[in-house]
Amino acid sequence: MTLHPGNTNLQPIADINRLAHEPARLMILAVLHVVESADFSFLLQQTGLSRGNLSSHLSKLAMAGYIDIHKEFVDKTPHTQLSLTTKGSQAYLAYRQSLAGVLAVLGD
Repeated sequence: MTLHPGNTNLQPIADINRLAHEPARLMILAVLHVVESADFSFLLQQTGLSRGNLSSHLSKLAMAGYIDIHKEFVDKTPHTQLSLTTKGSQAYLAYRQSLAGVLAVLGD
């Protein structure tokens, strides 16, 4: 593939959803995309993130409206349940499509 100055074929790279592109957040979105909901401990196990790191990324995803966070107490123990919102599911699928476009451009 030969790139020329001003080549607009690289535009899909600039259009990547940066919130979803961050690896930790992408892992969270991917896990929540395949399950109806997950608790905090399950996401810790699946992602390998630290508690603080996972919590920080969950907050960013919640502020964007990508996930719902439901906190409750079960037998006096805090329990956090997480699920992907419709907006989050759409963002995840759009991200996958954008990434496929980027890879197609770079694969030529």
